[in-house]
Amino acid sequence: MIENRVVLVTGASGFTGKYLCSALRDLGARVIELSELPSAAPDKFQCDLIDKSQVGEVIAEIRPDFVIHLAAISFVATENPEAFYAVNVIGTCNLLHALTNCTPEKIIIASSANVYGQVQGGQPISEDQVPAPINHYASSKLAMEHMAKTWFEELPIIVTRPFNYTGPGQDERFLIPKIVAHFAERKEQIELGNLRVSRDFTYVGDVVEAYLLLLQSKSKSTVINICSGETCSLRQILNRLELLSGHELKVRVNPELVRKNEIEVLRGDNSLLKELTGWAPNYQLDEVLEMMLNSRID
Repeated sequence: MIENRVVLVTGASGFTGKYLCSALRDLGARVIELSELPSAAPDKFQCDLIDKSQVGEVIAEIRPDFVIHLAAISFVATENPEAFYAVNVIGTCNLLHALTNCTPEKIIIASSANVYGQVQGGQPISEDQVPAPINHYASSKLAMEHMAKTWFEELPIIVTRPFNYTGPGQDERFLIPKIVAHFAERKEQIELGNLRVSRDFTYVGDVVEAYLLLLQSKSKSTVINICSGETCSLRQILNRLELLSGHELKVRVNPELVRKNEIEVLRGDNSLLKELTGWAPNYQLDEVLEMMLNSRID
């Protein structure tokens, strides 16, 4: 279904985009990468999603069969809140407006499980949970979702809500890569925030597989979680990396790194994704941590 078809990936130069583009090419797709970075390569386009006319021109030239929209401001601690709404909401709106002129077979838009906010009890969160975002990143993603739903009757859209995921190559601004780097470099101490937080972590390659299955599914006009269904605390991650590395790392809790309204437990329900695609994660978190640690040591 994907072989020899044109698949547009926005945010292609990012962490997830690199894994996704590689997987799509392995399936024989012609991948068109869209990013803010300039490139002379024929299948790479530089485009500012906030520029409506530029987006329209690029889409008119590409006319993709499928679209996976990953481009976003995703680092929660970004200092400029306006950037979240400009890129995540207006940029997505410009893209969908342009796509009405060529109507791809499927459009996947990456939102985030952060839209759920604080959910009491630590129970698995299904797509029926009422969103209650607690920061600008999550609020912009929820606003983007509501905007995207206005296009549901006109375009074949799936909105995904990935929970936390990681893997080799993720920026060290993010928690797991930061911790792995400290163990790999055998540093004496690390400063962290709330050690009680627990997250539902998935391997980035498994998230990519979910995107590929959804791309080829019959589903549309829906919102779908991507998650493992299991949680692991920050303290457990530290203990596992200590065993894997044979290195003991002193942990200092820095109050400045403790976010206000921190979501302590975030665990997803992946029943809908499994029902629609048969997806299941291939890697456990221990395997992913070992993979990341070895990639740093090698």
